[in-house]
Amino acid sequence: MSGETDLGKLLQTLQPVLSAEEFVFVSVPYSVSSTQLANALMVFKEEEGTTLILESSFASNEGFEVDSTYKRITCNVHSSLDAVGMTAAMSAALTNANISANVVAGYYHDHIFVPQARADEAIAVLLGLASR
Repeated sequence: MSGETDLGKLLQTLQPVLSAEEFVFVSVPYSVSSTQLANALMVFKEEEGTTLILESSFASNEGFEVDSTYKRITCNVHSSLDAVGMTAAMSAALTNANISANVVAGYYHDHIFVPQARADEAIAVLLGLASR
């Protein structure tokens, strides 16, 4: 598997970038429309239904209730899926700042969804973590 596994290097080179878009998490019955599937940033099947991460504007247009909006922070370091401790370190730093974090790992990067209102603060926390 490619990507960095050394925790020290991962944290020093996080390079967190905040998305311009706002996102929401929604749950739908197991059948997802082709339009919803095509517009989903992420799809995850659970026993209770299928979770989608959608851009807030798309979700509203689709008739989903939008309670909480999130910003995506992408950590531009190419982290390995086998890396140990990166998620824990980021979560702990955000926990200490009382910021909720929903982490999604892609093949190349980790993405953290934080409350829209606290997004700039979350970026500052992660930059602080990278500078330690």
